[in-house]
Amino acid sequence: MNTFKFKTNIQCNGCLTQVTPYLNELPNITHWEVDLTTPNKTLTVQANNSNAPNQVIDKLKEAGFEGNKIE
Repeated sequence: MNTFKFKTNIQCNGCLTQVTPYLNELPNITHWEVDLTTPNKTLTVQANNSNAPNQVIDKLKEAGFEGNKIE
């Protein structure tokens, strides 16, 4: 299991609702969450695949958001 963190521009619960279907369709992700209380709006992803960061960034873009891997 790998854990990856991303700085995002997800700002609110409405944004979470918009991005949820995109992230949920990634088969190798076992869990994800966004901490809306941090300045970076940190998205933490647990995945079974080392290629997950690229997939997550692509899905964020499809949903209209940005993400940059920070760890």
